Amino acid sequence: MRNNLMFVGAVRRHPAGMTLGTLAALLGALAVAAGAFGAHALRDRLDPAALAIWETAARYHLVHALAALYAAERAVRTADGAARAAAAVFLVGIVVFGGSLYALALGAPRVLGAVAPVGGATLILGWILLAVGHRRT
Repeated sequence: MRNNLMFVGAVRRHPAGMTLGTLAALLGALAVAAGAFGAHALRDRLDPAALAIWETAARYHLVHALAALYAAERAVRTADGAARAAAAVFLVGIVVFGGSLYALALGAPRVLGAVAPVGGATLILGWILLAVGHRRT
């Protein structure tokens, strides 16, 4: 019981962590919807290469939404600034990496493909920030 009360207190003290967690959870829901949309609505409309790009985007989207949710929860529980930064960076990476791949799959200009590595580097940075936070505790 005491741990639960401490957690509630931590949420009140760190509203930014709670907001990041909410965004991460919503992005997780969106990732599942995107995966289902690709598997059902786009299956007969996209060529196999474009569908593979969509599936990659949905997979990375979901994995990193979970990573962002974990980082946000860790930030709230431990007041870890690196974890809070990791959560924010993961959310940006999802939008940049996943967004560029979703757009490419739907026929956006190929030049948009140059944006995906920036998003990928952002996701890698999120993992590094999580490692830094864990190293400190």
